Amino acid sequence: MKNIYFDNAATTVVRDEAADAMMRVMRDNYGNPSSVHQIGRLAAGELDAARENVAAALGALPGDVYFTSGGTEADNWAILNAAETLKHRGRHILTSAIEHDAVIEPIKKLEKTGWEVTYLIPDSAGRITAESFVTALREDTVFASVMLVNNETGAINPVSEYSQHIKRRGLSTVLHTDAVQGFCKIPFNVKTLGADLVTISAHKIHGPKGVGALYVKKGTKLSPLIFGGGQENGKRPGTEALPAIAGFGEAARLAHLEFPKTTATVRNIREYTATRLSEELPDAIIVGNGDSPFLLSISLPGYKSEVLMSFLDSKGICVSKSSACKKGARSRVLEAMRLKNEVIDGALRISFSRFNTIDEAECFVMTLKRASETLLKSL
Repeated sequence: MKNIYFDNAATTVVRDEAADAMMRVMRDNYGNPSSVHQIGRLAAGELDAARENVAAALGALPGDVYFTSGGTEADNWAILNAAETLKHRGRHILTSAIEHDAVIEPIKKLEKTGWEVTYLIPDSAGRITAESFVTALREDTVFASVMLVNNETGAINPVSEYSQHIKRRGLSTVLHTDAVQGFCKIPFNVKTLGADLVTISAHKIHGPKGVGALYVKKGTKLSPLIFGGGQENGKRPGTEALPAIAGFGEAARLAHLEFPKTTATVRNIREYTATRLSEELPDAIIVGNGDSPFLLSISLPGYKSEVLMSFLDSKGICVSKSSACKKGARSRVLEAMRLKNEVIDGALRISFSRFNTIDEAECFVMTLKRASETLLKSL
């Protein structure tokens, strides 16, 4: 039985082209990019090419892209570096209650050391409105971090409007956005976005796990998070994970090239799934407006997410209830949206990729319907 994989917000399958790029580097261009001999220079060429591909997908200059071990490191680097660099100008941080733990946890750490933090609450659609951001923005707000696309509901936040308001008020607030769920999935580039720091990750776009990047706008101060050698222009020491970076570069190149076709395909599958759910399970609730075509958050009030997931899993269908990093814990995002307990407890996250099909969506809907008919409600 072939699995139906609808958990692409957690991770995506590594596409063949990215895997081939990784194997080429491991087998052929295996040198250390910092070495000055011929094999090292070949490896450095691979590193440069990957950086150019990722930068092109972001609309950035290659020199403004720094490779990391993933989105979590990039988020931590942006936040902790900003706190250390900017603490003499103010001690207020602006973020949201719906951020990924990679943002929330380092900010909580700073809060314990005396930083004042404002956690913005989403509206009923799951978005952090520009109005709420502007209202909370202060003269001593030295750092702000709000994600571009929420990883559970697919809500898209108006990050470019945040940036415009910061500039309009003449503030020096450094703006960071975790764009992991938006990179090569919604139309944006770093110039129109206006953020000073942007986090992205490879394994959400059919690249390998263990590699991400932080975009740093020219002129934004950035100190190392860890210390060692002079890699990544002296900002991120440690021999680069070149095979993973090569895979990232190829995945980003293709995702950028295929963006129109991919988004059209995924949007069609999402709309079909939502329509068929309303037809076959009229009691199902779609959570939020689902701005991103790659995510669909639903709930079957009265059922337990874990039980529904187990039933689907037994039929070879993979979905989740919240972020994979939560490991089954209750969704903090849905709680912040002030949804009823029975809606939160019955929530499922379905996330799509270019490799999914309408037939898979139909199978999912009918299997979920069978689950609702087979399982007892918990109420």
